[in-house]
Amino acid sequence: EQNQINIITVNVRIIKLMNQLKKFLLVFLFIFNVQAEDKPLITSYGDIPPKSVAFIGSSLFYYNNGISNLISSMVKEGIPNQKLRATMLTIGGSGLDWHDVESYFRPNGVGTYSITQRNEVVFNDPNEKIFEAAVMMDCSQCPIHPQLKSIFFEYAKKHSETVRKHGATPVFFMTWAYQDKPEMTASLSQAYIQASNENNALVIPAGLAFAKSSTLRPDLNLYAPDHRHPSLAGSYLAAATVYTTLFNANPIGLKFTGGLSPEVALHLQKIAFETTKEFFNQQKNFVANTLNLK
Repeated sequence: EQNQINIITVNVRIIKLMNQLKKFLLVFLFIFNVQAEDKPLITSYGDIPPKSVAFIGSSLFYYNNGISNLISSMVKEGIPNQKLRATMLTIGGSGLDWHDVESYFRPNGVGTYSITQRNEVVFNDPNEKIFEAAVMMDCSQCPIHPQLKSIFFEYAKKHSETVRKHGATPVFFMTWAYQDKPEMTASLSQAYIQASNENNALVIPAGLAFAKSSTLRPDLNLYAPDHRHPSLAGSYLAAATVYTTLFNANPIGLKFTGGLSPEVALHLQKIAFETTKEFFNQQKNFVANTLNLK
């Protein structure tokens, strides 16, 4: 009788594992078979990367000391001549409709000064643009939620217009699926690509990078215990994908690991670079980081 119970238990576990593998396989196939209607129209930020970036979104941005700090460290090492002021404008649990983007461009408001790594207050040049780029995300499931997805597209358009009115460039940040619902990847990807195409904007394929890493390295946990927010590895991967997309730069070989092991950081750097290149179907050369130039 005990043997029968053990066999049943093993069979149940096998079935669960097979179902999970099936989900990951579907996600894997989706990543490498993006059809024409799902392709981004804008494939590059441009020849000159932004010197100031606002990250507008939710707690997905500010976990693990913030995506802005990770990106700033990558840029400092990989593109040492690139000036960058990165600012997080985040509200926990927020959708795009929670943000008053117009107020973020108010003179003598956000971005008036910065606190350096030496904990010194530095006043920014008032003659420079407050932000040259605004990277925006919606709540983790808003773009595909039956009652909220129309609001996503409404505010994607509204905020893109506001950002452009102030001489900045709107960029969308494709969020990732929940750890226990990898099938969300396809719907989120399609929603963000649609929003970016409708607003003539670049989209950063962070969600696809999460899916690819989870498929190739399921042992590497990209998630916090809630299955939604990023672990440190997840935040690092998101930052590396932003670095690759927004700055047209190759992160492979960066010594900055954000506290991860060099082996894990290298894996995530490769995932970010490969996902971005595949997503935009690019054959052009990315800017090499300082290690590649030696």
